[in-house]
Amino acid sequence: MALDQQSDSSRPLYLDTASAAPVRREALEAAWPYLTGVFGNPSSHHEVGHTSAEALKDARRRVAKVLGMRSTDIIFTSGGTESDNLAIIGISLGAGTGGNTGSGESANCRSPRRHIVTSALEHEAVLASVDFLVRWHGFEVTQVPVESDGMITTEALRSALREDTLLVSLGYANNEIGTVADIAALADVAHDAGAFFHTDAVQAAGWLPLSGLGVDAMSLAGHKVGAPKGIGVAAIRARIPLEPLIHGGGQESGRRSGTENVALAVAFATALELAEAEQVEAVARVQAIRDDFIAKVLASVPGAFLTGSESSRTPNHASFCFSGTSGEAVLLELERLGITASSGSACAVGSDEPSHVLTALGIDDDVAKTSVRFTFPASFAAEDGRRAAESVSAAVENLALSYS
Repeated sequence: MALDQQSDSSRPLYLDTASAAPVRREALEAAWPYLTGVFGNPSSHHEVGHTSAEALKDARRRVAKVLGMRSTDIIFTSGGTESDNLAIIGISLGAGTGGNTGSGESANCRSPRRHIVTSALEHEAVLASVDFLVRWHGFEVTQVPVESDGMITTEALRSALREDTLLVSLGYANNEIGTVADIAALADVAHDAGAFFHTDAVQAAGWLPLSGLGVDAMSLAGHKVGAPKGIGVAAIRARIPLEPLIHGGGQESGRRSGTENVALAVAFATALELAEAEQVEAVARVQAIRDDFIAKVLASVPGAFLTGSESSRTPNHASFCFSGTSGEAVLLELERLGITASSGSACAVGSDEPSHVLTALGIDDDVAKTSVRFTFPASFAAEDGRRAAESVSAAVENLALSYS
Protein backbone atom coordinates (compact mmCIF):
# COMPACT_ATOMS: atom_id res chain seq x y z
CA MET A 1 0.00 0.00 0.00
CA ALA A 2 1.25 3.50 -0.80
CA LEU A 3 2.53 5.59 2.06
CA ASP A 4 0.05 8.06 3.48
CA GLN A 5 0.76 11.71 4.15
CA GLN A 6 3.90 12.00 6.25
CA SER A 7 3.25 12.16 9.98
CA ASP A 8 4.32 15.09 12.10
CA SER A 9 7.02 12.91 13.64
CA SER A 10 8.66 12.23 10.27
CA ARG A 11 11.92 14.10 9.95
CA PRO A 12 12.37 15.75 6.55
CA LEU A 13 15.23 14.27 4.52
CA TYR A 14 17.25 16.64 2.37
CA LEU A 15 18.74 14.62 -0.50
CA ASP A 16 19.97 17.37 -2.81
CA THR A 17 23.48 18.11 -1.58
CA ALA A 18 24.71 18.26 -5.19
CA SER A 19 22.82 21.56 -5.37
CA ALA A 20 23.91 22.84 -1.97
CA ALA A 21 25.16 21.13 1.17
CA PRO A 22 24.23 22.36 4.65
CA VAL A 23 26.63 25.00 5.95
CA ARG A 24 28.93 23.57 8.60
CA ARG A 25 28.89 25.27 11.97
CA GLU A 26 32.70 25.14 12.08
CA ALA A 27 32.86 27.11 8.82
CA LEU A 28 30.52 29.79 10.18
CA GLU A 29 32.47 30.05 13.42
CA ALA A 30 35.74 30.36 11.51
CA ALA A 31 34.30 33.13 9.33
CA TRP A 32 32.62 35.10 12.12
CA PRO A 33 35.66 37.09 13.37
CA TYR A 34 36.27 38.37 9.81
CA LEU A 35 32.68 39.55 9.54
CA THR A 36 32.86 41.46 12.82
CA GLY A 37 35.97 42.61 14.66
CA VAL A 38 38.62 41.73 12.06
CA PHE A 39 37.00 43.58 9.18
CA GLY A 40 40.00 45.22 7.50
CA ASN A 41 40.58 45.27 3.75
CA PRO A 42 43.44 42.81 3.10
CA SER A 43 44.98 45.26 0.61
CA SER A 44 45.19 48.07 3.17
CA HIS A 45 48.65 49.05 4.45
CA HIS A 46 47.86 49.16 8.15
CA GLU A 47 47.64 46.67 10.98
CA VAL A 48 43.89 46.04 10.64
CA GLY A 49 44.31 45.26 6.96
CA HIS A 50 47.42 43.19 7.63
CA THR A 51 45.48 40.91 9.99
CA SER A 52 42.93 40.21 7.26
CA ALA A 53 45.69 39.67 4.72
CA GLU A 54 47.32 37.06 6.96
CA ALA A 55 44.01 35.23 7.36
CA LEU A 56 43.56 35.21 3.58
CA LYS A 57 47.11 33.96 3.09
CA ASP A 58 46.52 31.16 5.59
CA ALA A 59 43.23 30.14 3.93
CA ARG A 60 45.02 30.00 0.56
CA ARG A 61 47.75 27.82 2.04
CA ARG A 62 45.24 25.43 3.62
CA VAL A 63 43.28 24.99 0.38
CA ALA A 64 46.50 24.43 -1.57
CA LYS A 65 47.56 21.72 0.87
CA VAL A 66 44.32 19.78 0.34
CA LEU A 67 44.69 20.05 -3.43
CA GLY A 68 48.39 19.17 -3.46
CA MET A 69 49.17 22.48 -5.15
CA ARG A 70 51.04 25.68 -4.28
CA SER A 71 49.51 28.69 -2.56
CA THR A 72 50.31 30.77 -5.64
CA ASP A 73 48.01 28.49 -7.66
CA ILE A 74 44.91 29.29 -5.59
CA ILE A 75 42.52 32.02 -6.77
CA PHE A 76 39.45 32.73 -4.65
CA THR A 77 36.32 33.37 -6.74
CA SER A 78 32.59 33.76 -6.24
CA GLY A 79 31.88 30.08 -6.92
CA GLY A 80 32.13 27.21 -9.38
CA THR A 81 30.70 29.08 -12.36
CA GLU A 82 33.23 31.89 -12.13
CA SER A 83 36.00 29.37 -11.56
CA ASP A 84 35.05 27.48 -14.73
CA ASN A 85 34.89 30.72 -16.71
CA LEU A 86 38.24 31.94 -15.39
CA ALA A 87 40.01 28.64 -16.04
CA ILE A 88 38.64 28.06 -19.53
CA ILE A 89 38.47 31.60 -20.90
CA GLY A 90 41.46 32.88 -18.92
CA ILE A 91 43.80 30.09 -20.02
CA SER A 92 42.56 30.14 -23.61
CA LEU A 93 43.02 33.90 -23.99
CA GLY A 94 46.23 33.96 -21.95
CA ALA A 95 48.08 30.95 -23.31
CA GLY A 96 46.31 31.04 -26.66
CA THR A 97 47.78 34.44 -27.45
CA GLY A 98 51.33 33.65 -26.45
CA GLY A 99 53.02 32.21 -23.36
CA ASN A 100 53.46 28.57 -22.39
CA THR A 101 51.96 25.53 -24.02
CA GLY A 102 50.80 22.56 -21.98
CA SER A 103 54.15 20.90 -22.53
CA GLY A 104 55.94 23.76 -20.80
CA GLU A 105 57.39 25.22 -24.02
CA SER A 106 57.43 28.99 -24.19
CA ALA A 107 56.17 31.08 -27.08
CA ASN A 108 56.94 34.72 -27.80
CA CYS A 109 54.19 35.19 -30.35
CA ARG A 110 50.59 34.22 -30.86
CA SER A 111 50.12 30.51 -30.23
CA PRO A 112 48.79 28.47 -33.15
CA ARG A 113 46.76 26.45 -30.68
CA ARG A 114 43.11 27.50 -31.01
CA HIS A 115 41.33 24.21 -30.38
CA ILE A 116 39.48 23.09 -27.24
CA VAL A 117 38.22 19.62 -26.33
CA THR A 118 35.32 19.08 -23.96
CA SER A 119 32.23 16.83 -23.81
CA ALA A 120 28.47 17.17 -24.11
CA LEU A 121 28.13 16.12 -20.45
CA GLU A 122 29.77 19.19 -18.94
CA HIS A 123 28.17 21.73 -16.64
CA GLU A 124 26.56 24.71 -18.36
CA ALA A 125 29.34 26.96 -17.06
CA VAL A 126 31.90 24.94 -19.02
CA LEU A 127 29.82 24.66 -22.19
CA ALA A 128 28.93 28.36 -22.17
CA SER A 129 32.56 29.40 -21.61
CA VAL A 130 33.69 27.32 -24.57
CA ASP A 131 30.84 28.66 -26.69
CA PHE A 132 31.94 32.21 -25.84
CA LEU A 133 35.46 31.47 -27.09
CA VAL A 134 34.10 29.96 -30.29
CA ARG A 135 31.72 32.84 -31.03
CA TRP A 136 33.87 35.79 -30.02
CA HIS A 137 37.47 34.64 -30.35
CA GLY A 138 37.51 32.16 -33.20
CA PHE A 139 38.38 29.03 -31.24
CA GLU A 140 37.28 25.63 -32.48
CA VAL A 141 35.79 22.95 -30.24
CA THR A 142 35.49 19.17 -30.39
CA GLN A 143 33.16 17.27 -28.08
CA VAL A 144 34.71 13.94 -27.22
CA PRO A 145 32.30 10.97 -27.57
CA VAL A 146 30.95 9.52 -24.32
CA GLU A 147 29.88 6.01 -23.38
CA SER A 148 26.24 5.23 -22.51
CA ASP A 149 27.12 5.41 -18.80
CA GLY A 150 28.88 8.78 -19.14
CA MET A 151 32.43 7.45 -19.09
CA ILE A 152 35.07 8.94 -21.40
CA THR A 153 37.84 6.62 -22.54
CA THR A 154 41.43 7.67 -23.06
CA GLU A 155 41.16 6.36 -26.62
CA ALA A 156 38.21 8.65 -27.33
CA LEU A 157 40.07 11.65 -25.94
CA ARG A 158 43.20 10.80 -27.89
CA SER A 159 41.17 10.68 -31.10
CA ALA A 160 39.61 14.08 -30.37
CA LEU A 161 42.95 15.84 -29.86
CA ARG A 162 44.66 17.78 -32.64
CA GLU A 163 48.07 19.35 -33.08
CA ASP A 164 46.52 22.72 -32.27
CA THR A 165 44.61 21.62 -29.14
CA LEU A 166 45.28 24.16 -26.42
CA LEU A 167 42.94 23.04 -23.63
CA VAL A 168 40.96 19.99 -22.55
CA SER A 169 38.14 20.57 -20.05
CA LEU A 170 36.42 17.45 -18.69
CA GLY A 171 34.47 17.13 -15.44
CA TYR A 172 35.66 14.96 -12.58
CA ALA A 173 32.22 13.92 -11.26
CA ASN A 174 29.07 14.62 -13.23
CA ASN A 175 26.49 16.52 -11.21
CA GLU A 176 23.45 14.87 -12.85
CA ILE A 177 24.43 11.21 -13.21
CA GLY A 178 27.30 10.94 -10.72
CA THR A 179 29.73 9.28 -13.15
CA VAL A 180 33.36 9.72 -12.09
CA ALA A 181 36.00 10.20 -14.77
CA ASP A 182 39.55 8.85 -14.61
CA ILE A 183 40.92 12.37 -14.53
CA ALA A 184 44.56 11.42 -13.96
CA ALA A 185 44.60 9.18 -17.05
CA LEU A 186 42.77 11.75 -19.18
CA ALA A 187 45.12 14.51 -18.06
CA ASP A 188 48.11 12.38 -19.09
CA VAL A 189 46.65 11.98 -22.59
CA ALA A 190 46.11 15.73 -22.89
CA HIS A 191 49.63 16.50 -21.70
CA ASP A 192 51.11 14.03 -24.18
CA ALA A 193 49.54 16.20 -26.88
CA GLY A 194 50.93 19.40 -25.33
CA ALA A 195 47.53 20.63 -24.12
CA PHE A 196 46.49 22.04 -20.77
CA PHE A 197 43.93 20.10 -18.73
CA HIS A 198 41.14 21.62 -16.63
CA THR A 199 38.59 19.73 -14.58
CA ASP A 200 35.40 20.93 -12.94
CA ALA A 201 35.72 19.15 -9.57
CA VAL A 202 32.80 20.91 -7.89
CA GLN A 203 30.90 17.66 -7.26
CA ALA A 204 34.01 15.69 -6.33
CA ALA A 205 35.10 17.73 -3.32
CA GLY A 206 34.54 15.86 -0.07
CA TRP A 207 33.92 12.55 -1.82
CA LEU A 208 36.90 11.93 -4.12
CA PRO A 209 40.66 12.56 -3.95
CA LEU A 210 41.58 16.08 -5.07
CA SER A 211 45.37 15.81 -5.03
CA GLY A 212 47.68 13.90 -7.32
CA LEU A 213 45.44 14.23 -10.37
CA GLY A 214 48.06 15.92 -12.53
CA VAL A 215 45.69 18.65 -13.74
CA ASP A 216 46.66 22.20 -14.67
CA ALA A 217 43.46 23.78 -13.40
CA MET A 218 40.57 22.77 -11.15
CA SER A 219 37.27 24.42 -10.20
CA LEU A 220 35.65 24.13 -6.76
CA ALA A 221 32.60 25.66 -5.05
CA GLY A 222 32.24 26.25 -1.32
CA HIS A 223 28.54 25.47 -1.00
CA LYS A 224 29.12 21.85 -2.02
CA VAL A 225 31.39 21.14 0.97
CA GLY A 226 29.70 23.06 3.78
CA ALA A 227 30.84 26.65 3.25
CA PRO A 228 28.32 29.42 2.53
CA LYS A 229 27.33 30.19 -1.05
CA GLY A 230 29.35 32.83 -2.86
CA ILE A 231 32.87 31.45 -2.50
CA GLY A 232 34.83 29.20 -4.82
CA VAL A 233 38.33 28.41 -5.98
CA ALA A 234 39.96 28.37 -9.36
CA ALA A 235 43.16 26.40 -8.77
CA ILE A 236 45.32 27.28 -11.78
CA ARG A 237 49.04 26.58 -11.95
CA ALA A 238 50.81 29.92 -11.56
CA ARG A 239 53.14 29.13 -14.48
CA ILE A 240 50.21 29.22 -16.93
CA PRO A 241 49.55 32.56 -18.69
CA LEU A 242 46.09 33.69 -17.59
CA GLU A 243 43.98 36.54 -18.91
CA PRO A 244 41.89 37.97 -16.03
CA LEU A 245 38.15 38.23 -16.50
CA ILE A 246 37.76 40.88 -13.80
CA HIS A 247 40.03 43.92 -14.05
CA GLY A 248 40.80 46.50 -11.42
CA GLY A 249 43.16 46.67 -8.45
CA GLY A 250 45.13 43.55 -9.29
CA GLN A 251 44.17 41.39 -6.33
CA GLU A 252 44.79 37.62 -6.36
CA SER A 253 48.25 38.25 -7.86
CA GLY A 254 46.69 40.18 -10.73
CA ARG A 255 44.52 37.27 -11.84
CA ARG A 256 41.18 38.29 -10.30
CA SER A 257 40.67 41.88 -9.20
CA GLY A 258 38.29 42.95 -6.46
CA THR A 259 38.42 43.13 -2.68
CA GLU A 260 38.74 39.58 -1.42
CA ASN A 261 36.02 38.03 0.73
CA VAL A 262 38.25 37.05 3.64
CA ALA A 263 35.48 35.62 5.80
CA LEU A 264 34.20 33.26 3.12
CA ALA A 265 37.73 32.27 2.08
CA VAL A 266 38.40 31.21 5.68
CA ALA A 267 35.05 29.38 5.78
CA PHE A 268 35.88 27.57 2.54
CA ALA A 269 39.28 26.45 3.79
CA THR A 270 37.74 25.21 7.04
CA ALA A 271 34.94 23.27 5.35
CA LEU A 272 37.29 21.76 2.76
CA GLU A 273 39.74 20.59 5.42
CA LEU A 274 36.98 18.98 7.47
CA ALA A 275 35.49 17.24 4.43
CA GLU A 276 38.93 15.92 3.52
CA ALA A 277 39.59 14.67 7.05
CA GLU A 278 36.23 12.87 7.25
CA GLN A 279 36.24 11.54 3.69
CA VAL A 280 37.39 7.95 4.22
CA GLU A 281 34.79 7.20 6.90
CA ALA A 282 31.98 9.06 5.14
CA VAL A 283 32.63 7.36 1.79
CA ALA A 284 32.63 3.84 3.24
CA ARG A 285 29.42 4.40 5.20
CA VAL A 286 27.40 6.45 2.71
CA GLN A 287 28.35 4.36 -0.32
CA ALA A 288 27.03 1.19 1.35
CA ILE A 289 23.75 2.94 2.18
CA ARG A 290 23.59 4.36 -1.36
CA ASP A 291 24.07 0.90 -2.91
CA ASP A 292 21.27 -0.53 -0.77
CA PHE A 293 19.03 2.41 -1.72
CA ILE A 294 19.65 1.83 -5.43
CA ALA A 295 18.93 -1.88 -5.13
CA LYS A 296 15.67 -1.29 -3.26
CA VAL A 297 14.44 1.33 -5.75
CA LEU A 298 15.24 -0.81 -8.80
CA ALA A 299 13.53 -3.82 -7.19
CA SER A 300 10.37 -2.00 -6.12
CA VAL A 301 9.68 0.56 -8.87
CA PRO A 302 8.54 -0.83 -12.23
CA GLY A 303 10.26 0.82 -15.19
CA ALA A 304 12.98 2.47 -13.10
CA PHE A 305 16.54 2.41 -14.36
CA LEU A 306 19.78 3.86 -13.05
CA THR A 307 21.49 6.61 -15.04
CA GLY A 308 25.25 6.92 -15.09
CA SER A 309 27.90 4.37 -14.24
CA GLU A 310 27.03 1.57 -11.83
CA SER A 311 30.59 1.15 -10.58
CA SER A 312 32.26 4.54 -11.10
CA ARG A 313 30.06 7.16 -9.46
CA THR A 314 30.34 9.52 -6.52
CA PRO A 315 29.60 7.63 -3.27
CA ASN A 316 26.60 9.78 -2.33
CA HIS A 317 24.86 9.86 -5.71
CA ALA A 318 21.91 7.90 -7.13
CA SER A 319 19.94 9.00 -10.19
CA PHE A 320 17.08 7.31 -12.01
CA CYS A 321 14.62 7.66 -14.81
CA PHE A 322 11.11 6.52 -13.90
CA SER A 323 9.63 5.64 -17.27
CA GLY A 324 5.92 6.38 -17.61
CA THR A 325 5.93 9.15 -15.00
CA SER A 326 6.93 12.79 -14.80
CA GLY A 327 10.10 13.63 -12.92
CA GLU A 328 8.57 16.85 -11.60
CA ALA A 329 5.48 14.97 -10.41
CA VAL A 330 7.65 12.42 -8.60
CA LEU A 331 9.55 15.23 -6.92
CA LEU A 332 6.37 16.91 -5.74
CA GLU A 333 5.04 13.63 -4.35
CA LEU A 334 8.35 12.96 -2.61
CA GLU A 335 8.24 16.40 -1.04
CA ARG A 336 4.76 15.61 0.26
CA LEU A 337 6.33 12.57 1.90
CA GLY A 338 9.13 14.63 3.46
CA ILE A 339 11.88 13.89 0.91
CA THR A 340 13.66 16.70 -0.93
CA ALA A 341 15.45 15.65 -4.12
CA SER A 342 15.94 17.23 -7.56
CA SER A 343 15.59 16.60 -11.27
CA GLY A 344 19.20 17.50 -12.03
CA SER A 345 21.33 20.60 -12.17
CA ALA A 346 20.06 23.49 -10.05
CA CYS A 347 21.48 25.80 -12.74
CA ALA A 348 18.84 24.52 -15.21
CA VAL A 349 15.79 25.04 -13.01
CA GLY A 350 12.84 26.44 -14.92
CA SER A 351 13.82 24.86 -18.23
CA ASP A 352 11.26 22.67 -20.00
CA GLU A 353 13.98 21.04 -22.05
CA PRO A 354 15.24 17.54 -21.19
CA SER A 355 18.64 17.30 -19.54
CA HIS A 356 21.46 17.79 -22.03
CA VAL A 357 23.43 15.22 -20.06
CA LEU A 358 20.80 12.50 -20.39
CA THR A 359 20.13 13.16 -24.06
CA ALA A 360 23.89 12.99 -24.73
CA LEU A 361 23.75 9.45 -23.30
CA GLY A 362 21.16 8.53 -25.91
CA ILE A 363 18.15 8.61 -23.60
CA ASP A 364 14.89 9.58 -25.32
CA ASP A 365 13.66 13.09 -24.55
CA ASP A 366 10.40 11.94 -22.96
CA VAL A 367 12.21 9.43 -20.75
CA ALA A 368 14.87 12.01 -19.82
CA LYS A 369 12.09 14.20 -18.42
CA THR A 370 11.31 11.49 -15.84
CA SER A 371 14.73 11.79 -14.19
CA VAL A 372 15.19 12.26 -10.45
CA ARG A 373 18.52 12.71 -8.66
CA PHE A 374 19.28 11.86 -5.03
CA THR A 375 22.49 13.14 -3.48
CA PHE A 376 23.07 12.25 0.16
CA PRO A 377 24.76 14.24 2.93
CA ALA A 378 27.77 12.84 4.78
CA SER A 379 25.53 12.37 7.82
CA PHE A 380 23.21 9.99 5.93
CA ALA A 381 22.21 6.98 8.04
CA ALA A 382 21.00 3.49 7.12
CA GLU A 383 17.48 4.17 8.38
CA ASP A 384 17.39 7.31 6.21
CA GLY A 385 18.25 5.22 3.17
CA ARG A 386 15.52 2.71 3.91
CA ARG A 387 12.92 5.42 4.42
CA ALA A 388 14.01 7.20 1.23
CA ALA A 389 13.68 4.02 -0.83
CA GLU A 390 10.22 3.30 0.59
CA SER A 391 9.19 6.87 -0.17
CA VAL A 392 10.35 6.63 -3.78
CA SER A 393 8.33 3.45 -4.27
CA ALA A 394 5.32 5.06 -2.61
CA ALA A 395 5.61 8.26 -4.64
CA VAL A 396 5.61 6.43 -7.96
CA GLU A 397 2.77 4.16 -6.80
CA ASN A 398 0.70 7.13 -5.68
CA LEU A 399 1.17 8.76 -9.07
CA ALA A 400 0.18 5.57 -10.87
CA LEU A 401 -3.02 5.42 -8.80
CA SER A 402 -3.82 9.05 -9.54
CA TYR A 403 -3.38 8.46 -13.28
CA SER A 404 -5.63 5.37 -13.27
